[in-house]
Amino acid sequence: MSDQALQQAAQQARGPEAPALSIVIPCYRSADNLPDLHRRLDAVCAANGLSAEFVLVEDGGGDGTWDVISRLARADGRVVGIQLARNYGQHNALLCGIRAARGQVIVTMDDDLQNPPEEIPRLLSKINEGFDVVYGSPVQENHGFLRNVASLVTKLALQHSMGAETARKSSAFRAFRTRLRNAFADYNSPTVSIEVLLTWGTTRFSSVDVRQDRRERGQSGYTVRKLMTHALNMMTGFSTLPLQIASVAGLLFAAGGFVVLMYVLVRYFISDAVVPGFSFLASIISIFSGVQLFSLGIIGEYIARMHFRAMERPPYSVRSSTEDTSTQQ
Repeated sequence: MSDQALQQAAQQARGPEAPALSIVIPCYRSADNLPDLHRRLDAVCAANGLSAEFVLVEDGGGDGTWDVISRLARADGRVVGIQLARNYGQHNALLCGIRAARGQVIVTMDDDLQNPPEEIPRLLSKINEGFDVVYGSPVQENHGFLRNVASLVTKLALQHSMGAETARKSSAFRAFRTRLRNAFADYNSPTVSIEVLLTWGTTRFSSVDVRQDRRERGQSGYTVRKLMTHALNMMTGFSTLPLQIASVAGLLFAAGGFVVLMYVLVRYFISDAVVPGFSFLASIISIFSGVQLFSLGIIGEYIARMHFRAMERPPYSVRSSTEDTSTQQ
């Protein structure tokens, strides 16, 4: 059974009555956090009269997270568990959960309890003002210095890819109208950025300031290296900015080479002398060779993206679901 057919079967198994809200959470080695997260989500929904489902996508962490999700699903019919075949990454897991959601509004959040479930009503209140996407922007990010710097670089890359100022306030804690997924229903690539995909369906973005708690258990799966890789993937997968940078760099260094040539010729005709020194010539050659290799590297990144898309590699593969006992090998 294909991933899409599996998710459609799971949606049909849940019955015709769809909840108003779908809370999608990618889970990676979060067995210790999920019971507390589920308890707080349940309390928030009860206090605000929200009809909701909890879509938990286990992203191949290799620990006991799937066992915890299965127990929660057996105890609470609102919990929908999906287990991916391997670790695909946060955004790929989110895409899987978003496609399986049935609510009119989707809220996405992390599994580490740094996104307080108690802030969800604020996102919903803002989206009811007429926006399509609302980000919960943390007042203060509780990460280390290097992680904060890497996150800033990622958001700058995202701002150019999205073409929206709100990208500077983007976060994994977001709410958006489910109909937006129609804009990327046929998207099938291993490189996924939910923020960019949402811009394919709307330009009505907003944000609200929310609290961000400190991580109490476990360690983040996002290292500085992974954040920088994600930024590079967004720049080369959804934007032509790197190619433009390579073009401008080539133009500037070509102009610099012309200036050096004019200097050599003017000095020769005026003083009848040549510019001495092997080091001068070697440095010029090194600079121009470096720019050429830099440009070729950028072009190579784009060719690699085209290669992977031509292979039609899926963004994820579902191993099993709590609502379907079939298992994909």
